[in-house]
Amino acid sequence: MKGAELLSFPEDDLPRLWQKPAYEVLLNCLKKLHVEPRVWSLQDSRDEILKEQAATAHDRREIVTFLSSIIKSGLPWLDSDDERELIWEEASKRMAERCGRTAMGEITRRWPFEDHGNGSFNLAIREPPLTGDSLGLKTWGSSYALARLLHEFASGPLAHLFVPGALLGPHEILELGSGTGLLGLAAACIWQASVVLTDLPTIIPNLEHNATLNREVVEGQGGRAEVAPLTWGGSGEEDVHPMFREPNRFRLIIAADPLYNDNHPALLASAIDEQLALDLAARVLVMVPQRDETTKALLRGLRDELGRRTSPLLCLEENVVDGQDDWGDEHGDDDGVRHVGFWWGIFGRTQLPTAS
Repeated sequence: MKGAELLSFPEDDLPRLWQKPAYEVLLNCLKKLHVEPRVWSLQDSRDEILKEQAATAHDRREIVTFLSSIIKSGLPWLDSDDERELIWEEASKRMAERCGRTAMGEITRRWPFEDHGNGSFNLAIREPPLTGDSLGLKTWGSSYALARLLHEFASGPLAHLFVPGALLGPHEILELGSGTGLLGLAAACIWQASVVLTDLPTIIPNLEHNATLNREVVEGQGGRAEVAPLTWGGSGEEDVHPMFREPNRFRLIIAADPLYNDNHPALLASAIDEQLALDLAARVLVMVPQRDETTKALLRGLRDELGRRTSPLLCLEENVVDGQDDWGDEHGDDDGVRHVGFWWGIFGRTQLPTAS
């Protein structure tokens, strides 16, 4: 687990405001209290996480109290308004870093991937400040959880798609609902494939930024990533990117955490049906966190919708892995992290449309 609370910042090292510490002392202390954004690992056990949280809970409370005292203080002993403004700004940032992801401004996280035959690598993913309409600008835990399993799928249930010549054409794999792009970029690297990352037009600028930011890494791993807008249930051909005007092009589609309201199961099923090749070997790999009864119901809705297609798609293999997500609400642990089960399923067509 990376990005956790500073493990050891002794209480005695925190300056006492009644002693009127110098500007340089306060600034240096605030810099040391910086907390990197969390990056999860499937190897982190809940027991280890809880033990760490218990060990640092006292320090965390002391630090939050210290930061709050700075924010409320007028800092009258400092020499200038500029110094006071900078100290308040740094203290506010440190406080936000301890209040869950939704309290933070723009961040960039570095996500590590182990060596599975092609060398280790890191992906740098920018997340702009979050607002009520920006779920696609956040990197959800399922993206990393699924990305870290991709090598297992390529050698296991999806192995038939990774033999030479199986994934044909310049665009081999399609990701639906790419968000910040972590999963699709990881797929390009780990699978050494060409991946098309898609999302709503409003999400595309940040997605393109992350694709550009990681282009050298992706290409160095033998992959390729391209970004294009794709609205599920688009209203007409004029709204469709030229890449998607020819239906049923992709033999492999991936998606992580794509369901957020009651309309999504039908819309996602429609997009999958439109883009997935009419081929019994074609596959869809989906991961859906089981956060609560609502997300479980959305998954049931997706399975039903996929089964109702003209060429039905049924779940051929499924499992649940443990994972973490900084959902950023009161239901998480002290730092906003939730422990959830990440369901994954592989879908395939069970029959093809008859020729008219």
